[in-house]
Amino acid sequence: MPTAQLSVYFFLQAAFILLACRVVGRLAQRLGQPQVVGEMIAGVMLGPSLFGLLFPQLQQALFPKPTLGVLYVAGQLGVGMYMFLVGTEFRADHFRERARSAVSVSMAGILVPFGLAFALTPWLHSVPGLFAEKARLFEATLFLGAAIAITAFPMLARIIHERGLSGTSLGTLALTAGAFDDAAAWCILAVVLASFSGAWGGAWIAIAGGAGYALFMVFVGSRWLRRLGRNLSADQPLPTPVLGAVLILFCLGAWAMDAIGIHAVFGGFLLGASLPKGVLTQKLREQLQPFVVLFFLPMFFTYSGLNTRLDMVMQPALLLAAIAILLASFAGKGIACWGAARLTGESNRDAMAIGALMNARGLMELIIINIGLQAGVIEPGLFAILVLMAILSTLMATPLFNWVTRERPSRVNRPAAIQ
Repeated sequence: MPTAQLSVYFFLQAAFILLACRVVGRLAQRLGQPQVVGEMIAGVMLGPSLFGLLFPQLQQALFPKPTLGVLYVAGQLGVGMYMFLVGTEFRADHFRERARSAVSVSMAGILVPFGLAFALTPWLHSVPGLFAEKARLFEATLFLGAAIAITAFPMLARIIHERGLSGTSLGTLALTAGAFDDAAAWCILAVVLASFSGAWGGAWIAIAGGAGYALFMVFVGSRWLRRLGRNLSADQPLPTPVLGAVLILFCLGAWAMDAIGIHAVFGGFLLGASLPKGVLTQKLREQLQPFVVLFFLPMFFTYSGLNTRLDMVMQPALLLAAIAILLASFAGKGIACWGAARLTGESNRDAMAIGALMNARGLMELIIINIGLQAGVIEPGLFAILVLMAILSTLMATPLFNWVTRERPSRVNRPAAIQ
């Protein structure tokens, strides 16, 4: 396909995606769910599970395979920028106050899912349509464990933001535990990919590089970045040189994490968390968040949805496997995190709220399983099961959280930037 024609397709795809996400997102809000849940479901609906099932020729004409690379890059930019904005609200002081609870919750959210994965994978490995033939039992077990242990970091952040918990101790505890879980899951995924491809050097680069980048940003980068926050006025937009410098740093951080095999979202999040809090981060959210959330983030949901075939889950051989994976996912994450929070002294209310939030998989699950599918570790059957798990666990998060905290879902129209 000629390069000039890619833009023709992209603009039409973007209009169609935005329309679908806004309509389904609004419907989700009326049902008490965050806008992002509707956007995730809309992405799946645009794929072969619904749109492609009802109108296969039209779906293929709108999303021809040669154009999906552009959609992929737009989606990666969206999720990376969104996590950068999430990082600007991260409160290190609250993390220090509840570090013990955060570490305990995070460890429980990793160890229990991996224990269940070790128990289930010997059986699942023999079920056709789940893992690639050349995927060894060790690789399959680690991948499934990472998929069950992952937390919907962006989704978790968005629920916390919409419920007014940004910057609170509970919100920071959940975000910190989710960040640890996802970082560990990405390191384990790097091990799986290295073993699968035979390139073990890549795994060590990912783990050492990710840890080195995090330490650098926490102890060195945060001090250098203070200069960007000087002499800024709350009554005026950010100066163009400051905004340009932040965007350059974001691109470099995202590139670094992508290049070593972690993911762009962690480069963005760590940069946002290291920026000086105050006028700088407030203005960045005001100027960037509406466009990132409304335009770029739906691209990622749609790209994932185009690879999802939920009809495969109903095959008899895969249905039992799907039930087992769903049960292991819900019990291995939500209940384990609740128990760990209780053991470290959190109230039952806060512990149950943390369990409900940590059980959501959402965006990060879609990222990790897309990588597994593209690398050839898993097959479309397991991909569809894990997409279903991501949707169901994310749908459960808000109602459970509202019930635990005894909050009624707000149906007041919010600004588009945080919907």
